Amino acid sequence: MPKLNKDILFLIFEELQKDSKSLFSCLMVNRLWCKTVIPTLWKTPWCYSINYHNKNSLYSVITSYLSEDIKESLIRQEIFLPPILHQPLLFDYLSFCRSIDIDILNNIITIGTSDLYNQFLLQQEIYKLLMRKCSELKYLNIKSIKHQIFYFPEARARLESLCELRCDTSIDSPYFHGLASICHYIQRLIIINKKISVNHGLVKLIENQRNLKYFELKDDFEDNDFIKDPHKEIFLALAKKADVLNHLIMFLDLSEHTIVQNVLTKLHKLKTLIINSGYIYFSENQLKMLAHHELETLNIDFISLSEASIIIENNGGHLREILLRYCDYGWYIKNVDEESLDFIRKVYKNCPLIEYLSLLFPSTMDHFIEFEKLLKSCKKLKFVLIRIKNSDKEETGEELLEILTRSAPTNLREIRFFEEFQFSLKILEKFFENWKGRPALSILTSNPMCKGDDYMKMINKYKDNGVIKEFRYESKKNMYYHH
Repeated sequence: MPKLNKDILFLIFEELQKDSKSLFSCLMVNRLWCKTVIPTLWKTPWCYSINYHNKNSLYSVITSYLSEDIKESLIRQEIFLPPILHQPLLFDYLSFCRSIDIDILNNIITIGTSDLYNQFLLQQEIYKLLMRKCSELKYLNIKSIKHQIFYFPEARARLESLCELRCDTSIDSPYFHGLASICHYIQRLIIINKKISVNHGLVKLIENQRNLKYFELKDDFEDNDFIKDPHKEIFLALAKKADVLNHLIMFLDLSEHTIVQNVLTKLHKLKTLIINSGYIYFSENQLKMLAHHELETLNIDFISLSEASIIIENNGGHLREILLRYCDYGWYIKNVDEESLDFIRKVYKNCPLIEYLSLLFPSTMDHFIEFEKLLKSCKKLKFVLIRIKNSDKEETGEELLEILTRSAPTNLREIRFFEEFQFSLKILEKFFENWKGRPALSILTSNPMCKGDDYMKMINKYKDNGVIKEFRYESKKNMYYHH
């Protein structure tokens, strides 16, 4: 095998940067591999599956960079610091670091002291150290921060390069004002919404961004007694980012979202639209204005099939994922027969690239015919979640499995059924036999039938011969999450 040069090794290690087990094993190959993998490991040393609370070696490396006078001052406070190293470190590890995760850092710091005041002192010195040593800061998680790091020496130069920020609204508004004065090029902003009041500093931070591509907001309120809508000003600030914002993900607790609909009509460059919330109703005029011609992911809770059909018709050319939640309200759609037929047709006529799809339709011959047309047309389909009204008869399950056997695209890897489906052992075994020779299939169901001894015996048989990759029971809630 030819010797891999340093540049090739670096590219390989960059691809493995989230695979800590492989990267750590590369350290032991030889000197060249070790020297090349260290910068990748230390770019984001907080992202690996490590128990940081007990990571003494990481604590030792970080604190070894502290100056002698600071170490002496901390030791006088009865803060534990590892013994002074008699040999210098092999690498300048912290110079490779491009991220700071306050949550994990604070866990590591507890190794030195359990006293809250002393932890505060140690945090301050380590944050200062990182601001000095991290030559280019790209990622910052400040969810539990207690220090105004933007006042530290060299902080402005580091924060100007920030690309991703994670935070929560329990941080006071003036803190965000401080960040807003420095950070203008954040591309990914992820917010946990803890407060039921408007955080004006956070609004200013959003307004000051010039290249905000990804925005995620998740409500996690302890009290839902709203005096003033905590979202409105945030959404109005987002509307001004219409020319750059590509990804919008929102998990909202409020049941009324009038402002959301209006903002969505303005965000014309969206590629990802995920909304997990209460009911969202679009007016006829708003639906006409929902022009997202680059949209790839459409994942909205509690939207009607007719509204989804209009969005697909307007924006379907690039859609790869359409996941709508049906389990809680599916049978309350007034015209489910007509709406579901139109929905299926809109998908196979407008979405040639579709890979992930959830479907709701009654068990009529017309719907089965249209479903088969969809399978034949959508060649890239990898994942399908199916809920069928009146599917508690074995004949319905048998018809569906026969259609899948005849017409499923070769890319199909996963099928999910809700608990209404009834498959006899005979019907299921026939389907598995007919699936032989294709890529292994994963099947998930919210019907506990698959946990029966007879079913498990048969399923294990087809797992052993490579027909089934997995067959498992999931709750209704988890059926909708495919990643």
